[in-house]
Amino acid sequence: MDSPSNPEISMEVPPYLRIHSDGTVERLAGTQVAPPGLDPETNVLSKDILIQPQTSVTARLYRPNNTNHNHTKLPLLIYFHGGAFCISSPADPLYHNSLNRLVSEANVVALSVNYRLAPEHPLPAAYHDSWDAIQWAASHSFEGHETWLKESVDFDRVFLAGDSAGANIAHFMAIKLHHSSGSSNMKFFKIPGLIMIHPYFWGKEPIGVEATDPERKKMVDKWWELVCPSEKGNDDPFINPFVEEAPGFESVVCNNVLVIVAERDILKERGKLYHKTLVNNGAWKGKAELYEAEGEDHDFHIFNPDSDNAKSLLKRIAVFINNQD
Repeated sequence: MDSPSNPEISMEVPPYLRIHSDGTVERLAGTQVAPPGLDPETNVLSKDILIQPQTSVTARLYRPNNTNHNHTKLPLLIYFHGGAFCISSPADPLYHNSLNRLVSEANVVALSVNYRLAPEHPLPAAYHDSWDAIQWAASHSFEGHETWLKESVDFDRVFLAGDSAGANIAHFMAIKLHHSSGSSNMKFFKIPGLIMIHPYFWGKEPIGVEATDPERKKMVDKWWELVCPSEKGNDDPFINPFVEEAPGFESVVCNNVLVIVAERDILKERGKLYHKTLVNNGAWKGKAELYEAEGEDHDFHIFNPDSDNAKSLLKRIAVFINNQD
């Protein structure tokens, strides 16, 4: 939203937004919009759909343009975008471009969820919206009306993925799916894989490079204060899944997890810890892989999609998806 002419700023959360004394939220990034349609570079089609009328939650649906010319069912990728829970959307040109490329590279149908943003809609709103989107998609395994899903998707190959805050959401959706596996919506809906790209997890006590970069740690501390007012602060289980009261990692529903980190990302320590926690959890019987992009920072593949490392990252995700039964 546009700021008033001479507003008093009551809170500033760089580099994302300012909150003015009258309650106006001024977003500094992630506000641009790219329309859906046919992307000539990747030959991927997209359209916007309504998920939940009560909350006005939407999503952007993608499929390869040649899907109708063959009868092969494709994996479904349910994707949650990043932005610290407070900026961006599937229509953000950066995300729209990234999803077009990923759909083309992996040959999948993708559902990119437009969950509501904080601070107007504090957490857990984003988790509720994401769960609504999963249930909506799952309903198409036995009913539903969206032809792109009913005609083109193999519901035995549904993948959860997200970057940054979206990876955080994907983790908790994978746990919720485990506890909901007996429901009618989920009965014919299998999740063989989870893709965690630069996951946004945090904690009060610094680990690894977090301890040597106090300025960036202070910045990340403030993000969570904005989106999830909590007496537990950065040890709230939603942002710190490693605390004792957080859901156990044995509840991650997927048998295969790909964790992607970037060498220069201050969040990489939590991503590596996430991978290590899965590997060392004797009650979880899956396989976890770790992929690190050397010399890169957070969400580099979104901001610099033409780089060799970004192209390699998309290829790695495509291989992961297409190697799962």
